[in-house]
Amino acid sequence: MWIWLVLGAVLGYAGVRIFAGYPPAPGFRVLARREVAFLAAAADATYPPGGPLPPSGSEAKVPATLDAYLVIVPPRMRLLMRLLFFLMEHATLLFAAPAPRGRRRFSSLSAPQREAVLEGWRTSGFFPRRLVFTSLRALLTNAYVADPAVLRHLGLTPFAVETPVCEADLLYPPIGKPKSAIRHARVTAPSDGTPLGPAAPRHPAYRELRP
Repeated sequence: MWIWLVLGAVLGYAGVRIFAGYPPAPGFRVLARREVAFLAAAADATYPPGGPLPPSGSEAKVPATLDAYLVIVPPRMRLLMRLLFFLMEHATLLFAAPAPRGRRRFSSLSAPQREAVLEGWRTSGFFPRRLVFTSLRALLTNAYVADPAVLRHLGLTPFAVETPVCEADLLYPPIGKPKSAIRHARVTAPSDGTPLGPAAPRHPAYRELRP
């Protein structure tokens, strides 16, 4: 009987740890709310508020960007990424954060504890741990630098380039579209070859929003 009681207690604890207490996360197509909470916590630990770049990880919408990425990747890759998020959220059971209560799930830790956990993975003498950290950091970094605000602060936003219309643009629609999708009515002059300077206008999608 006591074996069943212990097993029930373990399963109950696992269920609460894995599923309970996460805030709602509406609008996500793939990520569950527990994954959104982990990614926001990991992104802020990697790119904290008040860091070298003004947008923090969560302000740069890292979870939303990764959710959009998961929509388009192959199913096997999607599964591996979600297993990575699960592992890092609950690996504190084995690799605890500094006290107090360092074995809580990653998203429930304080900011200094989260940073210490990631640093422990980064500097571990066990290569698989460093490899796991590198995989997570690559995903977080790719999502972070996809944010227009981050690119503006890095000076990497694309320029607004006027593409000239050639004869072929009047004859052929975009790939996979009907002829009615042809948008142009006349040929325009090509660029005069003047290089774009640092102060040239930026692409509208990357300009700073103003009230």
